[in-house]
Formats: sequence, C-alpha cells, structure tokens
Amino acid sequence: MNIGEYTFEEFKEKAREFHGYPAPGLLIGGYMVEAAKSRLPEGTLFEAMVESGKCLPDAVQLLTLCSTGNNWMKVKLLGRYAVSLYDKFTGVGFRVSIDQDKLELWPEIKGWFMKEKPKAEQDTEALLAEIKKAGDTICSIRPITIHERYLGHGHMTSIDVCPICHEAYPGSDGAICRGCQGEAPYVSMEGAICTDDAPQLRAIPVEKAVGKQALHDMTGIEPGKSKGPVAKAGDTLDAGDVCRLQRIGKFHVYVDENLPSDEWVHENEAVKAFAARIAGPGVTYDANPEEGKIDFLAEIPGMLSVDRDALTRFNLSPDVMLTTRHDGSLMPKGKGVGGTRALPLYISRDKFSRAIAALGEGPIISVSPLRQAKVGILVTGTEVFQGLIEDKFIPIISSKIIKLGSEIHRTDIVPDDRQAITASATAMLDAGCDMIITTAGMSVDPDDVTRGALIDAGLTDDHYGVPMLPGTMTLVGKIRSAQIIGVPACALFYKTTAFDVILPRLLAGQELTRKDLAALGEGGFCMNCKTCSFPKCPFGK
Repeated sequence: MNIGEYTFEEFKEKAREFHGYPAPGLLIGGYMVEAAKSRLPEGTLFEAMVESGKCLPDAVQLLTLCSTGNNWMKVKLLGRYAVSLYDKFTGVGFRVSIDQDKLELWPEIKGWFMKEKPKAEQDTEALLAEIKKAGDTICSIRPITIHERYLGHGHMTSIDVCPICHEAYPGSDGAICRGCQGEAPYVSMEGAICTDDAPQLRAIPVEKAVGKQALHDMTGIEPGKSKGPVAKAGDTLDAGDVCRLQRIGKFHVYVDENLPSDEWVHENEAVKAFAARIAGPGVTYDANPEEGKIDFLAEIPGMLSVDRDALTRFNLSPDVMLTTRHDGSLMPKGKGVGGTRALPLYISRDKFSRAIAALGEGPIISVSPLRQAKVGILVTGTEVFQGLIEDKFIPIISSKIIKLGSEIHRTDIVPDDRQAITASATAMLDAGCDMIITTAGMSVDPDDVTRGALIDAGLTDDHYGVPMLPGTMTLVGKIRSAQIIGVPACALFYKTTAFDVILPRLLAGQELTRKDLAALGEGGFCMNCKTCSFPKCPFGK
C-alpha cells in the first residue's frame, strides 16, 4: 500500500534519511498523516496537532509543510499515538489514531505497539511486512474540531533579558527565564553568571549619624518579648537613637547621603507597588510599609482566593516574596491573609520591573463574601421516609448552612424512588431554592438512585467523586441556575467531610471544575483527630 505519492519502499528510504532508520512508528505515521490529508477538501490550508512526540511528528514533517519551526504543527504530549490535520481557520478536520480492536488482526504490529515482547525478540521483517500490508486499516478516523485557542499563530509579545543569567528569552515565560526557574538540564555550566547586584552604599559609624536621616529600618529583638524597628527609614537620628542602636548591636548605619541612582528602588517603594497589584476585593493593607514588608488583612468576612500560578511566578522573581494563607480558607474580618516584601534594601529597577510583570494586572489574593443562599435539603432513603430510622441529616446539614449565613428554605424526605426524588428536587427549584443539598443514595448500591434522579431533573456540569476521605462520593453540579451538592452517608458519621470544603467555595461563587476538585487530593485525607479542629487543620488545604 502506497503512502501518498510514495511506494512503501520509497517512503522507508525517506524515513531512513530523515530519521536515521525506518522506525515502525514513522512508517505507520506516514499512513496516518495521508489518511487525514486525503479527507480534507482540496486546497485546504491545514495545520497539524500531534499527540505524541515519538516518530509521529517526523511523519508530519516528511509529508506536509507543517513543522514546529513554522508553528503549523503543534505537539500536545497526551501520550496517545494520534495525529489531526485541520483547517487552520475553522479548526475542522480529521483525527487519526491507532485502533486497539483492529490491531487484533495484526499480531506483529500489536506486539510491537503494545511492547508485548522485547525489541531483540521482535521479527523486524515480519513487522515491516505487516505495516506495509495493513496501511491505514489499523486506524480509527474521526471528524474533529480543534479548540479555538490552538488556531492561528501565537505571536511572541516580547523578548526580555533574564535578570539572573542575562540571556534573552520570551517574556511570556515569566519574570525570569525557564532555565533559571529550575528547568535547565545542566548539572553545571562553565562561566555561568552569578552576581550579587546591589548598590554601593556607604556605611558610617552610628555616633556620626546624629542629625542624619536613616535610610532603612533597624530592628531590635528581645527574645521571647518583642521585635520591632528601633529607628525607621526617614527618621532623623538623635543621641538617644544612637544609644538604642548601640544597645542592640548596631554600630554602623546607612544614611541618606550618596543615595543610589534611579536604577534602584527602595524596599518600601517597591513593596508598595507590589501590594497595589496583589490585593484584590475584600483585602486591605497599611500603605506605610515597615522594613520593606506589607501584610494583608481580610477587609470583610469571606473566603480567600489565591491565584496560585501568579503567586508562583512572583516568587520565582529574584529578591521578592509573597506568602498567603491557603486558598479556600474562611477568613473573619481583620484576619491576616498574607504578606509580601522586597528582600534587599534596594532592588534593581530591572528586577523590580520583572516582579511587577510577574504579578500581571492582578489581583493575586481576594476575599469573596459568602452569598446568602436559599437552601433545599433533600434526604433520600426509604428507611428514613418510613420512619424506621430517625433522620439526622437535616439537623446536621442545617447547622452547617446556617453557620455560613444561608437559610434553610425547604426540606423534604423521600424514599429511594427515582421519580419521587426527581419530583422533590423540581419542587424545590420551583419554590425558589438556589442551592439543593441531597443526602445519601450516592454510592453504588442498587437502591442508590439519587444521582440518576438528579440527572432526570436536569443535572448538568456535574462532577461525581472527589479525591477526599471522608466524602469521596460527593457530587457537584447544577440544575437550571441552582447549585447542587450530593452528600454521601458518611456525613452522618464524620464531623468533617468533603462537603465542608466544597460548600463555602460554592457560596463564594466559585465555578468548580474537575481540575479544581482533583487538586483537593493533596491534604484531602482527614486524620480523624479525637477532637476535630476543622477548619484550623490541614484537611482540604
């Protein structure tokens, strides 16, 4: 079977010249690329999306004009042996992948592809013969539409110079280059730049500083008692200051003589600029920093949100730092939520600019108020409905709802009947509930029909299963515009479950994605302490 305009042997020789040897993956890839290309309308300007970095990109480059160099081929490492060719303007095209069921007819290809036997034991000639005979019959070919974010060319906005290694790099990579972020593959590099860039400041004996202005805060510490500035930046020092400074071991000071040029930014000025971008709605701070540091406080009671990506970018920037409480923490008004500072007395203008760029437009931290929801509590279970077991769910869930400032708008107890559960949920929505919490019936027992009933009621955007213990079988979704939480029966036996972590996030207006829920796996294992201190514990953090 030919591969486009080439015979199998001709393409095998091209593969040898380009790739070094006629790799089976490259030969199969040739059939895959041609299968997609032949299905595109003639004259289509197309691009390629490759889901594996092994061999398949070479097939694309051999048979099309697409390459990573011209950005017409994008490699998304999903670990699947698949390639898509698509209209570069509309994203409409075809995806070709290896079909596992079809491989059953080709034992040599299957043994190679699934690594069922070592390479030394493979019959190369038999394998190549099967590839030639099978062609694209081992493939599945499906119409696709590529997401719009992959259409067009991502133009580089700027080229910056890394403040650490002083080499040029794409500014979109962050405040410093990716190599200096820790991604460089080298154990060592001869001649690597390592500089401690700081302005040349002249220190004078403290006794000669009377009448001069201090250039920086000077901290006094009494172990176990106090820590604070003995003299602050801008203070005019007097004889009493001299004695206090000498008492804490400060015998030389920097004063406001021979100040550095505009290429340097004082710690207090730098941190004020940082804070202006870091603090978002619901966060306040004192705009008069001390020792180059500003602390952030919750301006209102609510839930803390942290842009973790921006936090990491900023902390990768040299000579600065930002620390916060955990994302999702419930904060009373006036409680500290984080702090930032510039580390040296003066930060270079270049590093300052990069730290500002890392913050973006901000904000990085914000505190969102919890909305006052009208909550419907729907208890499912025939044994509870018939009175064989006393309901404990409604009082447990109600206390948690009321504690967070919402109201119980309606409650209902229904049997394990799919239609009855659907009808009750619908009635709650019609009665004005904007959040429904269903309890029990969330596991895999035959009588557990709650999830199916919610789907019948119109459940959408649902995520079932949260990587937390207890509370794994929790469900989150929507019906109409109402938020839905399905709570498993473990909420009866444990004081704190995944429900307690998810509820405030929904009340704060977060749209929880599968990725958000997956991130809860770290810290999602409850230690079942004898005395529960949640939320003042690591659970859900």
